Amino acid sequence: MLNLDKLIAEFDKGLRTLFSKAQSTRPFPGAALPEAALSESEKKQAAALMRVNHSGEICAQALYQGQALTARDPHVQEQLQQAAREETEHLAWTSRRVHDLGGHLSLLNPLWYGGSLAIGAAAGMLGDKWNLGFLAETERQVGAHLQSHLARLPQQDGKSRAVVEQMHVDETNHSDMAVRLGGAALPLPVKLAMKVSSRVMTGAAYWI
Repeated sequence: MLNLDKLIAEFDKGLRTLFSKAQSTRPFPGAALPEAALSESEKKQAAALMRVNHSGEICAQALYQGQALTARDPHVQEQLQQAAREETEHLAWTSRRVHDLGGHLSLLNPLWYGGSLAIGAAAGMLGDKWNLGFLAETERQVGAHLQSHLARLPQQDGKSRAVVEQMHVDETNHSDMAVRLGGAALPLPVKLAMKVSSRVMTGAAYWI
């Protein structure tokens, strides 16, 4: 059962996710690489793609928080919280790259956060196997999305590519973890609905 102290703590997490500078305990991927010489159009493209990735991590934070709030197995809650900590590092990495490239973060991040928190909490209420199944499918779709960004990022932008590559490794591990803990395969209509909603978010975050 939820208690007031826990809700306040989660509200504080949300504020820090949206308005505080995220920190990373691991080294920034590609930190030792030189900044590539990019044209203005290449910089705009790379910044827009990294902005989309940052918004995706805002969604991931909210999803994990919502899922952990309503998960029933304490071990599942612990694993979700650990994954959320890794997603916080992704926030730090993508935010830095957006700013290094002269871009801005999405103005719609509070909207993405609120919607994702509600979806995550609803997934958790369905029971742990569906909660974990939703997580596994989310991370599979995120992995495919990151792969598409690797194809679109400028080849010489090694710093951005290093960030996306490490994120892909982490997301794959999260998906595997969810399956290992008993995540159920989602029905096809749910998977398709998730893809549609993801396209709406990524399309809007690319520009706004």
